[in-house]
Amino acid sequence: MQIILLDKVVNLGGLGDVVKVKDGYARNYLIPQGKAKRANTANLAEFEARRVELERLAAEQLAAAQAQAEKVEGLSVTIARKAGVDGRLFGSVTNADVADALKAKGFAVEKAAVRMPEGPLKVVGESQVTVSLHTDVTATINVAVVGEN
Repeated sequence: MQIILLDKVVNLGGLGDVVKVKDGYARNYLIPQGKAKRANTANLAEFEARRVELERLAAEQLAAAQAQAEKVEGLSVTIARKAGVDGRLFGSVTNADVADALKAKGFAVEKAAVRMPEGPLKVVGESQVTVSLHTDVTATINVAVVGEN
């Protein structure tokens, strides 16, 4: 299916690109999320009429994400969990826990934006976690997991 991208999509294209994707991806994800429209003549004309507005909105979102990244970059959060004598946790610290800790510090971040490439944290100690605030903007934070009694 041919679609017009209304926003930058990772590994697909940028604003205004006309790309061919699988039907299910377009129908079930891109179009309902407002990231794309079907590429027909009416939608192409509507997009060209709104291009300036959409580019301005995209620039504002990028600027807001960059401003938030400057505040979040290098931030340290501490999360307490029950741990055994050897330093292993009874459970784990997930991206939802990190997002909640950031929210407690005053930064609204979705749990899907917290990237943990090695998976959940399962030992006491410090780790670096990446927070993706925009498709082009990421910030690295320090997560300190401490054992509680």
